[in-house]
Amino acid sequence: MLGLFFILFAGLAVGCAISLVVQRNPLYSAISLIGVFIALACLYVTLAAPFIAAVQVIVYAGAIMVLVVFVIMLLNVEEEERRPLRLRSLIPIALMLASVLFAEAVFIIYFVQANPATPTRNVSDVGLTSSIGGGLFTTYLLPFEVTSILLLMAIVGAITLARTGGLLSPRAAVVPGDVVLAKEMLDREKYIDVLTPVSAHTTKEAKDLLGIEDEGQSPKT
Repeated sequence: MLGLFFILFAGLAVGCAISLVVQRNPLYSAISLIGVFIALACLYVTLAAPFIAAVQVIVYAGAIMVLVVFVIMLLNVEEEERRPLRLRSLIPIALMLASVLFAEAVFIIYFVQANPATPTRNVSDVGLTSSIGGGLFTTYLLPFEVTSILLLMAIVGAITLARTGGLLSPRAAVVPGDVVLAKEMLDREKYIDVLTPVSAHTTKEAKDLLGIEDEGQSPKT
C-alpha cells in the first residue's frame, strides 16, 4: 500500500517539476514548485518522517515560496516571449535522461519490494516528531536556546536598521543642503501656484529667502 502512495506522490512531484520548466509565466512556475514541495512532503510521510514533512511544508512551501511570489509580483515579470530554440538537440537528450531516471526508479522500487531482506516495519525513530522533540529539549537544549537568542538578536538588528527618521526635529521647517525647490513645494498655504525656484546652500540662507524666523524670535513686521 505504501508503495502505491509512493508512486502516486512521486508521479505528482515529477509532473509538477515538468510543469515548472514548461511554464512561460514565472508565477505559474512558482505555483508548480509549491506542488513539488507538497508532493515531497507526502513522500516524507510515507517514509515515516513526519517532522521533515512538516518542515518541508512550513519552510519551503510556506515562507520561501511566499518570498519568491512577492519578488515576482514586485518585479512585475511578464510572460516570456517565445524564441526560436537554438540547440534543438537538447530536447531528445532531456527525454533520454528522463527515461533513464524513470527506469532506474522503477528498477529500484521493484527489486527493493521483492527482496525478502527488506524490512517491513520502521527500523529507526530518527524522523519521528517525538524523538526530535525529546532530543531538542534534553541533549541539545543549550544549542536550541542559543539559536533562539541569535534569532532574537537578528530580529532586533533588522528592526533597528529598518527604522527611518529621527535625524531631524519634528518641528524643522527647512532641511539643510544645496537644493533648488519651488516655493509652492515649500509652503503650499502661502505660495499657491508659485513655481519660482528657490536655491539655498545653508539653512540660514533658506530661512532668509522664505521669511522663516528662528524659534524664540518674533516675526519681522
